[in-house]
Amino acid sequence: DGHDVKLFIRQEEKTKNIGRGLVTIVPDWRDWMRWADLVYLTDNAKYMREIDSWRKEGVKVVGPTVESTEWELNRERGQEIFKKCGVATIDSKTFKNFDEAIEFIKKTGKRYVSKPSGDADKALSYCSKSAADMVYMLQRWKKNKKTEALPFIMQEFIPGIEMAVGGWLGPDGFNAGWCENWEGKKLFNDDLGPNTGEQHTTLRYVMHSKLADEVLKPCEKMLIKSGHIGYADVNCIIDEDGTPWPLEWTMRPGWPCHQIQQELHEGDAGEWLLDLAEGRDAEVFTLDTVATGVVMSIPDYPYSHITRKEVTSIPLYGLKKSMMPHVHLSEMMAGKAPHNTPQGVVDRPCFVSAGDYILTASGVGDTVRQSARAAYKILDKLEMPNSPMWRTDAGKRLQKQIPVLNEHGYAEDLVY
Repeated sequence: DGHDVKLFIRQEEKTKNIGRGLVTIVPDWRDWMRWADLVYLTDNAKYMREIDSWRKEGVKVVGPTVESTEWELNRERGQEIFKKCGVATIDSKTFKNFDEAIEFIKKTGKRYVSKPSGDADKALSYCSKSAADMVYMLQRWKKNKKTEALPFIMQEFIPGIEMAVGGWLGPDGFNAGWCENWEGKKLFNDDLGPNTGEQHTTLRYVMHSKLADEVLKPCEKMLIKSGHIGYADVNCIIDEDGTPWPLEWTMRPGWPCHQIQQELHEGDAGEWLLDLAEGRDAEVFTLDTVATGVVMSIPDYPYSHITRKEVTSIPLYGLKKSMMPHVHLSEMMAGKAPHNTPQGVVDRPCFVSAGDYILTASGVGDTVRQSARAAYKILDKLEMPNSPMWRTDAGKRLQKQIPVLNEHGYAEDLVY
């Protein structure tokens, strides 16, 4: 959009090359806070108390506060917020000891979902198939001495359909337009393999959302009180009776959710985010259009940080300027690589990898299938030498789930 942008990324071995040659990387974000007309937070894991202090000095920040971050990172606190706002929650219990959790599971004999809380190890995210399955995992974590991982919560498993809803919050409340979204967290098709956070997502903006009415709107006053500015999202399980059970808050841009949302955001990104921070609704959301995005990665994703496999300087071929609105670079940088030319093979500037999480390709359509096909048309044109991979079933679960959701009044007018 023509703005002067400075990007801060913590300089560690895994992240030191991201964005190099593509955007101005600054070594210390603090030096640029007074320079910026707008500060946009892409995460909430670090620096939150400092950033809250800058807000008090008048710096315009779009992102979570210390308080709203706690709703996401401390799952027990997040569930308390729902209860205070009158939203029904799943029975859960917090543990700081593996032995106590093992005895609890044995005593109840029920199926549970384990979730990390606070700064706990994300490896403690696990959806068991049975009580025995959960006990085994607890014993395994104990054996592997994940004591630094505590605390964690055990949440009773409720079968149903996973669906989330989010909105963009200004100082006086939500902008008009709710983002209903359905994600796929696992690495492989049909939700097989390890959790990756988010491999593909289908989403749309709607003016009216039953799920937002039930789990997000009731929390609006507390969100405003927290000082949160920006995106807030609640992921839910909708059971067979149509009751939504909130699982967790996301108090930041989701990745790749935020990249996919850009398909449906009109106008100047810097301008509308500044409007949001100052309490104006720029009405930038394209309503009732479906967007789907799919993550492209390279081996040894998602374990490259452990295996230390070389994942930098691998070229991306096939990307044309006309495709850029639908290609959202992630762990990439500027580099050079061999290209075929009339003069033979010649090194030319191009985008190259700076990690294993390469990009998200997105597409739009009137239906889920149309939007997914548009995203896959982009991916089919891209090539990388290092065996790129992505899921090929984006949005497919909705073929069976939309009719069920519709019966309960959710996802109205969404067509597969």
